[in-house]
Amino acid sequence: MTKRLTILDIARLSGVGKSTVSRVLNQDPNVNPQTRDRVEAVIREHGFEPSKSARAMRTNSARLVGIIVSRLDSASENRAVRGMLEVLYARGYDAMLMESEFDPAKVDEHLALLARRGVDGVILFAFSSLELEHLRAWQDKLILMARDWPQISSVCYDDQGAIRQILEKLYAAGRRQIDFIGVDQSDATTGALRLQAYQQFCAEHQLPCRYLTGSLDVQSGYDLTAKLLTPATDAVVCATDTLAMGAAKYLQEQQRHDVQLTGVGNNPLLHFLFPQVLSVDPGYKQAGRLAAEQLLLQLEQQAEPCAQIAPSHDL
Repeated sequence: MTKRLTILDIARLSGVGKSTVSRVLNQDPNVNPQTRDRVEAVIREHGFEPSKSARAMRTNSARLVGIIVSRLDSASENRAVRGMLEVLYARGYDAMLMESEFDPAKVDEHLALLARRGVDGVILFAFSSLELEHLRAWQDKLILMARDWPQISSVCYDDQGAIRQILEKLYAAGRRQIDFIGVDQSDATTGALRLQAYQQFCAEHQLPCRYLTGSLDVQSGYDLTAKLLTPATDAVVCATDTLAMGAAKYLQEQQRHDVQLTGVGNNPLLHFLFPQVLSVDPGYKQAGRLAAEQLLLQLEQQAEPCAQIAPSHDL
């Protein structure tokens, strides 16, 4: 069995001291460039990787980030998490994934546990009933997803931009009887912001404004479409792909092939089951990458908190 090399071994093979190897591993800019090249060459040659526990002791960092999602079964949040993990793993961090189930008390419990574990930072998927004021204790090492809050970094999806992008495409295609299926406005982003974008577009273009809102599930999409659809309807915009799946099922049963259906999320399952449905990608994965990158900037370079909006992608 091959012996695992230590920092002392790398130092001996490089002809330098242990402290110099540590400085190279920690990317100390004051290391002589020729010395750095020699040490890094030995590290590459032998495939040396410092243990995470040793690195944590040197840097006073656990190299661990907590990620609190609202729902483990959320396709949109899973795509955002995938983007986060790509950034975190590439920078030598591990992630601890937890679920809030939209329960503020669980968020408090998770944050307390993460504090005891000594995590470096937290990325939290926020929701409407979450009281954000008490999160200020985490201000310098917290990123909020899908909600913005003063003095705390946030990454939001372009909720209104995504809906406007869909509506502009439908309008350009000559659709004028465009109905909207949404989420209860108690949801500030997916609910309120996306509905507001629809209402504003209808007002600007003097279109009839017809919409219904309900819960965020497939059955709601089916039921609301059944209530809202009229013989004149030539397009239905759904606030999410989940709603669009239910709406597509109803339109299929009614053989309403004249109605163009759209959603938000670019869900692969929706495209597989109903390829005729258009869907815009609001940038879930990119938002996850932005969140992880901003967190690391704050942890490693003491960057100031900032608010960002991930751009949506074309239909």
